[in-house]
Amino acid sequence: MLYPDIARELIERGRHDLDVRQRLSAEGKLFRGYNPEMEEVHLDNARRLQEIIAQTGWPAHEQVGEEASQAAWLIVQHAISLPSFMRSCLNLMKEQEKTRTIDPVNLAFLSDRIAMYENRPQSYGTQFVGDEQGRQVSYQLKGSIDQVNQRRQKVGLNTIEERVAELTAQMNVEQEKQPTADERELALKEYDAWRRKVGWIFS
Repeated sequence: MLYPDIARELIERGRHDLDVRQRLSAEGKLFRGYNPEMEEVHLDNARRLQEIIAQTGWPAHEQVGEEASQAAWLIVQHAISLPSFMRSCLNLMKEQEKTRTIDPVNLAFLSDRIAMYENRPQSYGTQFVGDEQGRQVSYQLKGSIDQVNQRRQKVGLNTIEERVAELTAQMNVEQEKQPTADERELALKEYDAWRRKVGWIFS
């Protein structure tokens, strides 16, 4: 490992992100728009990761170890207020995939998340949204479910059907109150306004 101090910091920041998320979820504050406290954690982590990347390049397994590399990906995956940063990290990870250990699952998730925020179909079916009945359904797919499941299998993911079952079970545990039709409509308007504000979409 080349950068043990950076590795420790990345791991701590990743854990802090998840701890805050768990607390806000338990308080019922996480799923009604982008919680300001959660956003601030994401932005602070992203700003620091930008500095680390400028110093070392993408913190891959060879440089910081597996756990810290996964934490770096988590920070990027959650940096949703910084579209340019997320796109640049995806490109950097793809470039370094030729010479360093880059988890293909991480690439799949990041690629799909960017596609979703840009209103493009996703290739791996990693991003899910709630339907009118509050059920988890896959965001728009690129190709048929069979084609997407084949891509998922190649990178080591289970099928979309299996993932839906996992998410449904998780929702049953969290018991989050489902929004009404009016709340869903308002949330979609706020979501689009937020995407325009931060630069995911422009119309």
